[in-house]
Amino acid sequence: MKRALLLATTVVSLACMAPGLPAVAETPVAARPAARMPLSRAEILTLAERVADYQLATMAGGEFPQNAALGTSDMKGWVQGALFVGLTALADHSDKPHFRQVILSRGVANKWELGRRLYHADDHVIGQSYLWAYRQGAGPQAIAPLKASFDQILAHPSQDDLIHHEYSAPGGAGCDERWCWCDAIFMAPPTWLQLAQATGDRRYRDFAVKEFFATTDMLYDKEEHLYYRDSRFFERRDPNGRKVFWSRGDGWVLAGLARMIPYLPKGDADRTRMETIFREMSAKLKTIQKPDGFWSPSLLSDPKTALPESSGTAFYVFGLAWGAKAGLLDRATYEPTIRRGWAALVSAVHEDGKFGYVQPISDRPDAVGYDDTQYYGVGAFLLAATAVADLGLEPARVPTKGAKRRR
Repeated sequence: MKRALLLATTVVSLACMAPGLPAVAETPVAARPAARMPLSRAEILTLAERVADYQLATMAGGEFPQNAALGTSDMKGWVQGALFVGLTALADHSDKPHFRQVILSRGVANKWELGRRLYHADDHVIGQSYLWAYRQGAGPQAIAPLKASFDQILAHPSQDDLIHHEYSAPGGAGCDERWCWCDAIFMAPPTWLQLAQATGDRRYRDFAVKEFFATTDMLYDKEEHLYYRDSRFFERRDPNGRKVFWSRGDGWVLAGLARMIPYLPKGDADRTRMETIFREMSAKLKTIQKPDGFWSPSLLSDPKTALPESSGTAFYVFGLAWGAKAGLLDRATYEPTIRRGWAALVSAVHEDGKFGYVQPISDRPDAVGYDDTQYYGVGAFLLAATAVADLGLEPARVPTKGAKRRR
């Protein structure tokens, strides 16, 4: 069904986002779709399938050749790895078999191997799709290289200094082997925890928990209840004196927590601590959602002037919807936030299924437009869509004109 998008051009100030950005930019801002918002499970999954099918159809054509140097074309890297995490969620919900087959075929094409860097968290995320394939009956070969790599890490743990970020050290070599940037929380520890469940080997669980809390102790701001992207941002402030917290960066964290917590037993002390952080972040995010349903690229910027950004928003909608369904968050309190966020995400979907407003590859808040898309943004959207479908939202009731109010 065709969906009309009403576009308006607005002048948006970027001064509140991060130093070095242009002061003003023009970008189309999508209004709410004219059609009824998809809320039923069937409607949501139909939309998710359309977005996934568009992305899969364009992958073969190399939609983003300009980003090849950044790893977009890497079939084992984080850019596509995050997409495949979303595809596993869709495959679990959709009755269309080709999503399952795509995941299995990618694993075979990759020889079930991780990325090229043994310790680097970004090269671990693709392993989550291999673990999904293993659970679907792909056989022990689906996780054998993954297990061998993680066993090597356990046998020779990194001695890197966690405080130094990989890009800030001379030659860009600092902290390449520890989870010193917040994105890593989505990429690596869920993979380790899932391997622990698959094998029954607690060593993988213990490593994931230890390293996660080391990252948290360094990057989590206990006053703002948000994570800095990395150590370079501890003292940075935007032109208005606000701390700089990157939307997609904190999105990686909230989504990562949602994908870690279920793999720890209820009542476990480490799970309880993770749940506390999840609730604290969720409460903060609820208070800073923009009126249009998106979250700002720089989370503490002025919501009246900040750009819409869909990848961070999608991760938040996923996390909040999962938290409400799991009973970690009060549903009545968070459902309005989830509804607004879902409506914003739907407004970012082009008529052909392209998912827009995805900030390009970066490590900080930056400019973004309606036509910007990336694989990881689609992965985030698929996680959000399936979580909202599971939540079972009812259509909002519109009071009948002249109806008497019940007392």
